[in-house]
Amino acid sequence: MPELPEVEALRDFLSDHLVGQEIAGALPVAISVLKTYDPPWTALAGRTVTGVARHGKFLDIDADGLHLCVHLARAGWLRWHDALPSAPPKPGKGPLALRVALAGGAGFDLTEAGTRKSLAAHLVHDPSEVPGIARLGPDPLAPGFGRDDLAALLAGERRLLKGALRDQSLVAGIGNAYSDEILHAARMSPFKPVAHLTDDEITTLYEAMRATLTEAVERSRGLAAGRLKAEKKSGLRVHGRTGQPCPVCGDTVREVSFADSSLQYCPTCQTGGKVLADRRLSKLLK
Repeated sequence: MPELPEVEALRDFLSDHLVGQEIAGALPVAISVLKTYDPPWTALAGRTVTGVARHGKFLDIDADGLHLCVHLARAGWLRWHDALPSAPPKPGKGPLALRVALAGGAGFDLTEAGTRKSLAAHLVHDPSEVPGIARLGPDPLAPGFGRDDLAALLAGERRLLKGALRDQSLVAGIGNAYSDEILHAARMSPFKPVAHLTDDEITTLYEAMRATLTEAVERSRGLAAGRLKAEKKSGLRVHGRTGQPCPVCGDTVREVSFADSSLQYCPTCQTGGKVLADRRLSKLLK
């Protein structure tokens, strides 16, 4: 799933390629991608792109006051074309969900692999009309977001760290992969209760979050859209690396599986050497 660093890199890429360009039209290919109907999608034709923004994991393309807000979900992606294919796409054929064409012949496709269709595109007058954007918490890389802001958000939390970091209404943009990476950098268990964090641990968590996300954004900056997935994977230390050695201590990276996802961690770095049981068994190995 694209998270804050990849979506920020896509924002940079699209700012360079879209701003100032006239939209020739938007062609929905999969009805499941469309989450709004008013204004109509035909209203994009003839408008000029004036800006591209990011809200958490949402992309926001501003076309003369109409906002195309996109959430790529788990298996969605954006594919740029310097020259779009001349033949119109066929509905129901392949992963293509939405095509946006520019007057000069370039454009981009929104695609989604797999059978679970969660890719979402909204056309609105104001991004706050999108429910997923309206509920977002603060951006963890915002200049004014400090350690005390994170402490205030965590105050009174009764959840485990992993779940809290992934909650978009708490902080925006962190998903499964970067929550694993942040917790590894902070040397904290994903199942540590937020309520048990000390003041020093909150400081450590804040610093790990800012550093991990900032480094990932810098690695992705300037890359073409098609290279971002590979860059994300190459930069991860524990997520998606089950069975491989931890790059910090050399211990074996372990995995905990859930119904539809998994997390990875290093026992030596994060849990005092304890191996966490598969959560499907709902217990912790002592």
